[in-house]
Amino acid sequence: MVVSKKVLKSAVGRNRIRRRVYEVIRAEFPKVRELVDVIVVVYSKEVESMPYEELMEALRELFEAAELYKSGV
Repeated sequence: MVVSKKVLKSAVGRNRIRRRVYEVIRAEFPKVRELVDVIVVVYSKEVESMPYEELMEALRELFEAAELYKSGV
């Protein structure tokens, strides 16, 4: 998980973004196939204030595009 200072100068804000994304990943983890490495890079500070459902849907779409899910899920 990478959130650059260019995205948000405040460490508190960057940590909030990390926690929010980690929570979505934790919720989606049982659906992800085994033995994958994932790097998430956040380029927008809007992730900090984005509604949780919208953030979850965005990450689900990225995971599906990267074919990270187990077949049949």
